[in-house]
Amino acid sequence: MNWDLLLEISGFIIGLVYLWYEYHANPRMWIASVIMPAISMWIYFRKGLYADFGINIYYLAIAVYGYYIWTKGSAKKDTAKSARKITRTPAGVWAGVTVALLVIWGALWQFLVHATDSTVPLADAFTTALSIVALWMLARKYAEQWLAWLVVDAVCVFLYIYKGIYFYACLYAIYTAIALLGYFKWLKLMKQ
Repeated sequence: MNWDLLLEISGFIIGLVYLWYEYHANPRMWIASVIMPAISMWIYFRKGLYADFGINIYYLAIAVYGYYIWTKGSAKKDTAKSARKITRTPAGVWAGVTVALLVIWGALWQFLVHATDSTVPLADAFTTALSIVALWMLARKYAEQWLAWLVVDAVCVFLYIYKGIYFYACLYAIYTAIALLGYFKWLKLMKQ
């Protein structure tokens, strides 16, 4: 039995469940985001995608944070009223997000070049850095997180095809399409 393929298919299925919940702004997505990284860590390490491996540790930690923020984001007693609402990314946040992206990308790129045998350090570092930023934006329930994911997902499709992770390439192709739809869906939800 090919355990790598079995894990890749399992990660694919859990990834679809996660996407369904994210699209509908359902806090259950954070539960799926605890399971999927555990699977993905194995796959990414075996394929030499070390930054993708590392970000899954971050995914596990931010899943707890995101679930808390989404469900109990305020000190109010009424959970329905205290849960974080979908908003636009404030103008002042964009500068910090951009600086964080560039610093993380540069640091990861240098690490991958000098400390690993990665064959794709620039792309691996980029998708990881932008994922870190996008996931933080998702935890804060900023609608524009979908646009960041759109870029990450599109780059990952080609990266995963190159590395021979075909189920994940398909999953990220679906993620790419849903990211655009999700952005418009969240803008509608934000107005409701």
